[in-house]
Amino acid sequence: MSGTILIVDDEADLADSCARLLRRRGWQVETVTTRDAALSAVEGHRPALAIVDRQLPDGDGLDVIRAAQGAGTPVIVVTGFTSAGVRQRALEEGAAGFLGKPFSTRALLDLVASIVGEPGGGPR
Repeated sequence: MSGTILIVDDEADLADSCARLLRRRGWQVETVTTRDAALSAVEGHRPALAIVDRQLPDGDGLDVIRAAQGAGTPVIVVTGFTSAGVRQRALEEGAAGFLGKPFSTRALLDLVASIVGEPGGGPR
């Protein structure tokens, strides 16, 4: 899964929409809905990027950031809680990017490409 983008969100519609969008652009995508599944995926498969909801049903998305740092996986945090404090905390924990919900498809695509480059290799 090293070239894969991992999407971690308990909102199935959002996760599916993001996955379809990224797949159409050429990325491989895996989705999971819980913190525990995300931790397993990050530690076991080392995805190229993780897009993680801040609040998950079984815990804090910031735990995924900490695990991802150890695996060398950059993380984009997405959340409906967009206060400056939430953003600052995510970035302090090591997030490579932050998107407040709802976000535009262009914002997602641009941020993903700026972190991992275009699918198939190479920076933008």
